[in-house]
Amino acid sequence: MATDGVGQQPVDALCPGCGGAEVHSVEEARSDKRASGKNLHSRLEKGPDKNGDGCLHFVEGMVLVGLGVGLAYTGVEREEPLYTLGGVVLAVLMLIGTIAVVRSDGQEKAAAEAGEARADRLWRTALYCYGCESVFCLGGSPWRGALTPEQFKKLVWTESGYGDQLVAGDKAKDAEVPPGIVPPGR
Repeated sequence: MATDGVGQQPVDALCPGCGGAEVHSVEEARSDKRASGKNLHSRLEKGPDKNGDGCLHFVEGMVLVGLGVGLAYTGVEREEPLYTLGGVVLAVLMLIGTIAVVRSDGQEKAAAEAGEARADRLWRTALYCYGCESVFCLGGSPWRGALTPEQFKKLVWTESGYGDQLVAGDKAKDAEVPPGIVPPGR
């Protein structure tokens, strides 16, 4: 028996793909003991995990800037102009790179936060069928049809505004979502 995903009320559901009754909410399917064998935790992910990447990247960048400064200082102490120049160039490049990476992290985090409500609307109503490994919504709302987990992930991420954050190697990045899945005006 599945839950409706919104109020967590039990729902009798049959999969539109195979007619099976072994249906659970996507949230339950991700945490089920069978999830790890099918990699459901990643395949049914609601959004990008953006927790503190910017701070970590800032610290890493400052360590590299410090190495450049240390190299420049060594060059000054030993009267080696090549070390001095190389250290200064390295420090400046690492500082510019760090600023760019931290800024990009901030933009990605802002996009994830802005799309969270849209993702919830699609994700919390979704049900997963263990029989045919498809994802669907009861009654065709807020989206209709049965999708593979990869198509579902791409749908949620794209409709939520952070589909560009799907990483290379993630099968959802290359998944094709059939047209007309989300009715116009929703």
